[in-house]
Amino acid sequence: MAYVVIKCGGSILHQLPDAFFENLVQIKARFGLDPVIVHGGGPAISAMLEKMQIKSQFKNGMRVTTEPVLNVVEMVLSGSINKWITRRLSQAGAKAVGISGTDSGLLTARKIEAPNLGYVGEIESVNEQVLHALLRQQFIPVISPVAADKNGQRLNVNADLAAAAVARKMNARVWMVTDVPGVMMEGKVLPYLTPGQVDGLIQKQVITGGMIPKVRAAVECIRSGVKEVVIVDGTEEDSLLFLAGGGKTGTKFTGNGVLIDG
Repeated sequence: MAYVVIKCGGSILHQLPDAFFENLVQIKARFGLDPVIVHGGGPAISAMLEKMQIKSQFKNGMRVTTEPVLNVVEMVLSGSINKWITRRLSQAGAKAVGISGTDSGLLTARKIEAPNLGYVGEIESVNEQVLHALLRQQFIPVISPVAADKNGQRLNVNADLAAAAVARKMNARVWMVTDVPGVMMEGKVLPYLTPGQVDGLIQKQVITGGMIPKVRAAVECIRSGVKEVVIVDGTEEDSLLFLAGGGKTGTKFTGNGVLIDG
């Protein structure tokens, strides 16, 4: 079997057209590619924290996660956003199951040893048997990246890191869904990048603004052992279908300077 981990950031979710969810059904039927979705939800978490008047701050790009913040993170990610995605998939004809990293020990994490971050974790292990059991029954797993440590303590895990860990365990490629065609240079999409090229392009301001964290997340995926990452525009109709069929769309990242087609 071939697998693809599809990482959807919280800022893109509500921009995704019906065709995106229909494509997730079609890539399995037409190309035998089993999708596993890992999602974030930063903007929705921030909005709920503000609504509940709970203070929140970031350090080094990570949300400081106190117990009250953690409760909201789990409520928003594992509750409202996770179920919104499964509803959209069901409407598209998919059999989707929403789960979190705490379910059946799917994602075991350890607390990041950094001062004053609170309950923020990094993935230690992935119980891929949970995913295989769902996939064998033709379900699409939709994963909220709230995990737990070996003692059952909940931890807030970055969705990019969770997606990379799942992809490594399942020997899967990663598609990072955005609302742009890919990494652009002089008005054209760069079809391929390697980690070694990224810093130079950032310094030259070819890669700027909101694309910087997306590209760095892709690089971290490659450096952590994922063989291939593609930044793809999820708002473009049939982009996933085109990509699954071997079409050239978005920006593909590969390791060791080797460019891999297909």
